[in-house]
Amino acid sequence: MRSGAKVAIVGGVFAVVAGGVGYGGYNLWNGVTGGDSTVNTRSEAAPEKRSGPVTAEETTAVSKEFLAAWAAGESDKAAQLTNDPVTAGPALLAYKEGAKVSKAVITPGTPVGTKVPFTVRATVSYEGVSKDLAYASELTVVRGQTTGRPLVQWRPAVLHPKLTAGATLRTGTAKVASVKAVDRNGAELTKEKYPSLGVVIDTLRQRYGAQAGGTTGVETWIDSGSESVADTPLLVLRQGKPGTIKTTIDAKVQAAAEKAVKTYGQASVAAVEPSTGAIRAVANSPAEGFNAAFQGQQAPGSTMKIVTAAMMMEHGIAGPDDRVECPPDVQWLGRTFQNLDRFEIKNGTLTEAFRQSCNTAFIKAITPLNKKGIADTALGETARRYFGIGATWEVGVPTTPTDGSVPASDGPETAASYIGQGKITMNALNVASLSATVKNGGFRQPYLVAKEYGDREFATAERLPRGIASGLSTMMRAATTPGGTAAKAMTGVPSPKGAKTGSAEVDNQGTSNSWFTGYSGDLAAGAVVQAGGHGGDAAGPVVAQVLKAG
Repeated sequence: MRSGAKVAIVGGVFAVVAGGVGYGGYNLWNGVTGGDSTVNTRSEAAPEKRSGPVTAEETTAVSKEFLAAWAAGESDKAAQLTNDPVTAGPALLAYKEGAKVSKAVITPGTPVGTKVPFTVRATVSYEGVSKDLAYASELTVVRGQTTGRPLVQWRPAVLHPKLTAGATLRTGTAKVASVKAVDRNGAELTKEKYPSLGVVIDTLRQRYGAQAGGTTGVETWIDSGSESVADTPLLVLRQGKPGTIKTTIDAKVQAAAEKAVKTYGQASVAAVEPSTGAIRAVANSPAEGFNAAFQGQQAPGSTMKIVTAAMMMEHGIAGPDDRVECPPDVQWLGRTFQNLDRFEIKNGTLTEAFRQSCNTAFIKAITPLNKKGIADTALGETARRYFGIGATWEVGVPTTPTDGSVPASDGPETAASYIGQGKITMNALNVASLSATVKNGGFRQPYLVAKEYGDREFATAERLPRGIASGLSTMMRAATTPGGTAAKAMTGVPSPKGAKTGSAEVDNQGTSNSWFTGYSGDLAAGAVVQAGGHGGDAAGPVVAQVLKAG
């Protein structure tokens, strides 16, 4: 297959346009040449079952035959050229009939091994209106397990890169009117200017478009097949009147968040206003698809020490000025935990241990050998009681089933949980809320649209007792002072400010995930950078950039 060859369907007829060597001889199909409707890529005799890697010739032949059948609207034939015809058949038929594709041109690129990239320029026609829908995708050729034939490996993304299992392409009258999302000051928020908000805007439309007013138009979209997953608009054939949905986003802060995470391959950040819980920014890299900032579930590392310190103060184990031991390592029921580079602090306070992120201090003070009588459920109870972690936050768009998870544990996992490892999971929004709770002196559930949208109930939590609130503020402020793990990242961030770093070890990952949460004035933010290392090295600058914009 040569780059530049084109597979086209014009008025229901497949054609080879600018035929390259890989397509020599096939000019027009069905009804024009009067020829057979199949490509004779194999001999008339029953082929011998082949094995081993798919060859370049096989890749060229089967991809050509599949693209030709797809372009011709021959869904059954195209499906039989895949390794999953039962699933592929209905999907291919829906492409033609459900998406109302009347014409298409498919242009293959140069194969790379068994992968064949291609571009599609489809014409969608509905109720007398036609528009082009252009995109790129790729297919992979594999050997059939039972037949030994070369086949296209079926996956929905072959038809369109945004298609997933259970989703279909549709064209028709939109389910709800389109919406214009605006920020807190009325500035319009578009997917083009703020890519991370694409999935957010689509979800707001699906959930609250009917409340926002406006009239429906005619569109092509990806129907997710799920009430919990937003449909994805692809093409507007006839514009309706959009409704307006006001969000809590601050366009200036959002722009800073988008720029900050773009530096990294995989990163997320969220910003919250402590006094209200209003979400001022959410950004992910990559920007499209999964909203990791709201839906991610990963160990948060030492950012969890904010909650652990609160638990220690709640149960009278230690306060900010109390002396705690910070040895290079510590044992908990047979497992050894240690500090970074096995550092130690001699004769230090809990504030100093927090400032330098001493793992062993937050474990040794509670170790069973000290007989403090702290239950394995204590950390989760503190997290839920004061920080709202483990409750369901009605943000306005999907988050995790429970926002943050601090489950009961036993044995060494209990010690691991005190430093944000073990079974604990959070995301950027959750850790941003930890800082926001400290800054405000109490939890305010983060939200993206007012509770009137969808008539939602917000999660609540008890206010932090005055002594615990003051102690956490002291410790988070100390982390930003010279010698603190957050000092470098928070340089230049306006006071009053506080922060906490974190790095979380992940199985089979050589470098830890980088976590950071902090606040400045009435803005708090949390970030995670995959394989970013120390909290202050990667996630810290992301948070600082967002805080400075606020």
